[in-house]
Amino acid sequence: MMQALSYEMIAILTFATMLLMLLTGQRVFAAIGFVAAGAALLLYGQGAVEMPYNAAWRLFNWFPMLTLPLFVYMGYILSESGIAEDLYRAFHVWFGRLRGGLAIGTIMLMVVISAVNGLSVAGMTIGAAIALPELLRRGYDKIMITGVVQAGSTLGILVPPSVVLVLYGMIARQPVSQLWLAGAIPGLMMATMFVIYIAVRCKLQPHLAPTVDDAELNMPMREKLKLARAGIIPFLIFFFMTGLFLMGITSLVESAAVGATSATLAALWKRRLTLTVLHTTVRKTMLISCMFLWIILAALAFGAIFDGIGAVRAIEGLFITRWDLSPWQVLLMMQLSFLVLGMFLDDTAMLVIVAPLYVPLVRVLDLGIDNVLIWYGVLYTITCQIAYMTPPFGYNLFLMRAMAPKEIQLIDIYRSVVPFVVIMALAAVLITIFPQIALWLPAQLRVR
Repeated sequence: MMQALSYEMIAILTFATMLLMLLTGQRVFAAIGFVAAGAALLLYGQGAVEMPYNAAWRLFNWFPMLTLPLFVYMGYILSESGIAEDLYRAFHVWFGRLRGGLAIGTIMLMVVISAVNGLSVAGMTIGAAIALPELLRRGYDKIMITGVVQAGSTLGILVPPSVVLVLYGMIARQPVSQLWLAGAIPGLMMATMFVIYIAVRCKLQPHLAPTVDDAELNMPMREKLKLARAGIIPFLIFFFMTGLFLMGITSLVESAAVGATSATLAALWKRRLTLTVLHTTVRKTMLISCMFLWIILAALAFGAIFDGIGAVRAIEGLFITRWDLSPWQVLLMMQLSFLVLGMFLDDTAMLVIVAPLYVPLVRVLDLGIDNVLIWYGVLYTITCQIAYMTPPFGYNLFLMRAMAPKEIQLIDIYRSVVPFVVIMALAAVLITIFPQIALWLPAQLRVR
């Protein structure tokens, strides 16, 4: 039966079957892997049984994959040992007198957590558990601060070391070091835009963000410096790790090992490296790392099927030949499809499903941009950030609902993200109009 169908129809049926499997509630890697295996057996017969082995060997021969568990471990050891909480206390003391200072400090906390973890879920967990209750207790507007935590957590998949960019680099076959450098300036740019928005809005509407009482902040300078020293550890870990990397002293994987070792030594130095902390950290690291490994294996198998049946050429022919769309119109349609998928899926699922189709298409589009796949990795990541903060079914919205205190309702969460989604959309437009925002730093620093 499969031989009687055109390759275009086989591609449509395969893609539709995969979406149907995802709607059943199966795990992402199971749904995608099952469809890939079934299609391979129907198309290629028993010879297709070697496909998962080939995918596994490709994956385990890709050396940068070692960075994934190392960075995940580093983030969890800082979180479980309470070092991230120390950092928030330091922000609380040093920014408490500024109108909206704790909300701005929360964004800065999220940037640091992103820079030592690479996962948006970790930033959301720390923000909801540490920052949100503290901000509510101090009288901050619940709608504004809910948006602050959600927007800040999205930086985890853009600010290096981004795990999502590692996955993109694997699928798009692009150097992860270049992708991380490309995401650095856009990530910091978005964080700055968030801070400016918070500062301006709190200046115009002071009731949204009361300042902290003087009695609480009037502590000796020695105590303030002690708090700052306690909160500076994540900064030191990040700058030590990335500094050696950017100076060319360490490779990508060696840099990840430096970060993981530094975080462990920091927890040991603060006498918080207990067996409970170590057990929890290792268990969570294994769970997250294995999940990503299975997802990538499924993606490689699915991508091999789509490459084999010429699905990419079929989509290219549909968009460019039949519909006569310009390259920029094709790019716009691709990004809009991400927004739709983001209402139902998380960022890794979107990457696994769509990247095998869109990455080759971006390569052949005449956009006039050097290193177009590096640039597109950043644009894709920002679009994902927008997608899973977009009502009514954004992934982040329901994650926040599960973690937020009871006084924050779903309608509050919906309202809270609107200004931040607008800011992120503006950032995506700026990077589209001015690609050098993403491409300047990789061009300046040639790291291994």
